[in-house]
Amino acid sequence: MDKGKKKEKPVDPDLKVVARNRRARHDYNVEETVEAGIVLVGTEVKSLRGGQASIRQAYARIDKDEVWLLGAHIPEYGAASWTNHDPDRRRKLLLHRRQIKKLARAVQIAGRTLVPLQVHFNDRGVAKVLLALAVGKKRHDKRDRESQRDAEREISRTIRGDGAP
Repeated sequence: MDKGKKKEKPVDPDLKVVARNRRARHDYNVEETVEAGIVLVGTEVKSLRGGQASIRQAYARIDKDEVWLLGAHIPEYGAASWTNHDPDRRRKLLLHRRQIKKLARAVQIAGRTLVPLQVHFNDRGVAKVLLALAVGKKRHDKRDRESQRDAEREISRTIRGDGAP
């Protein structure tokens, strides 16, 4: 295994995924992932259990040895009254101190950012965020990857005999 690259942990298929950031892997090269707990209020948990959340515009920031999730939208819970939460508030992510320091050092390198890939409930029913340390792709990288994918698709079509020669 390369020393520079760490292998991603496979995502457990038994997890109840609430929200995925599908654009993240298109816009970023994911170097490393880490699972973080998230501090929520009661109505946020109810909304998440109902499958309502959006992390498309979300990102994480390290501020005074704490990691915060910004830009995540968890809509208000319909059955709540005045106790409802602010849908776009910043939420604290729970990580070990060593993990936070490691991420803080990595983010200081130019071009790296913390991007949430998905929000899910683990097997114990606790809400978690899969956070990625990622490097933004350039426009030409995206085009190269797209043309490579098209070529692979064409090769597989030719091998199966579906496409024209």
